Formats: sequence, C-alpha cells, structure tokens
Amino acid sequence: MAIQPLDASRSNPSEGGPSFSLSNRLLRGAWNLTWLLFASWTPTPLKPWRRFLLKRFGAKLGVGADVRGSARVWYPPHLHLGDRAVLAQHVTCYNMAPIHLGPDALVSQGAHLCAGTHDITSPVFQLTTKPITIGAKAWIAAGAFVGPGVVVGEGAVLGACAVTFKPLEPWGVYAGNPAQRIKTRVLRT
Repeated sequence: MAIQPLDASRSNPSEGGPSFSLSNRLLRGAWNLTWLLFASWTPTPLKPWRRFLLKRFGAKLGVGADVRGSARVWYPPHLHLGDRAVLAQHVTCYNMAPIHLGPDALVSQGAHLCAGTHDITSPVFQLTTKPITIGAKAWIAAGAFVGPGVVVGEGAVLGACAVTFKPLEPWGVYAGNPAQRIKTRVLRT
C-alpha cells in the first residue's frame, strides 16, 4: 500500500513539521539503522543476506534481484524488483512512491531514482509523489536521474548523467539534460 505525504498546510514541514506519518518515520528509522549496521558494508556475494533484510522490511524481490550494500532505499515496501533486476553501488532509490524495476533491469552506480517532488504553486510547498516504472531489460546508466512519474520502456537506455522527467520509449537510447532520444537500441542475435 502506497503511503501519502501529510497535508503540508497542517503539518508545516517548512517550519520543521513532518512530511510523513509517525509510523512511516519510525519504520524508516528502524530500516536505516538496520541497513547501516547489517548491510551497507557487505560485499557483492552477500546478496542473499541483503535480500533477506529487504524482504523483512517489505520489499518485493524477484529471483536473483539484488540491491548492493552501498545503495540506499528510502522505504522498502515501495521497492519492487523483477527477476535479476539490480540497484548497483551508490544508487539512491528515493521511493516515496512505489518504484518498480522489470526483469533484468539495471540501475548503475550513482544513479538517482526520485519518486517525489514539491508543488511549486502551493503556498505550503506541498510534497507530491508519483511512482516510477523501469521496464524489463532497461538500463539506467551511471549518475543518471529519473524523476517522479517516469515510465522507462522495455529495453530503453538512459545514458550516463542524463536526466529525465518524461517517459522513455521502449528500446530507445537517451542522453543529455533533458534526455533526448539519440538512437534505437538493437540487441545482437
């Protein structure tokens, strides 16, 4: 079940008030401490241990899916990884809304998946969240940024350090800020 941000007009986050419920903040606190102490330092071969911890906190992981120890997952119940999907080293998975990776999807080192933003027209700067979906066999390259609500099509590639706030078509290769389609990805047979 997706969590919703609190109404900023009531919680006053600009004055130090919370953006999420107390139960959400407590779960995230327990999660961050657990990951820091028991997983953040683990080498790649300890994938089963990291998978166990993520699942205990509510993540849904397909067969062979992996989150590397230096990756940061904001809220495990909003993480859904298909078979063999990977969040590599130093990935930031800021999943205030659900983030889904299809089978064989790869998010490379230092990439940032951000499922939240603020309504800049709101007088209270209301936090808003939108899910991210990354299709099967898609690749988010090193240092790239994927914004709230983006759907990355099957097999699409977002190049290194590229930024997208818009959908990426299946099997397209995108680069730049903002990301532009530069060619079609064709797999060798």
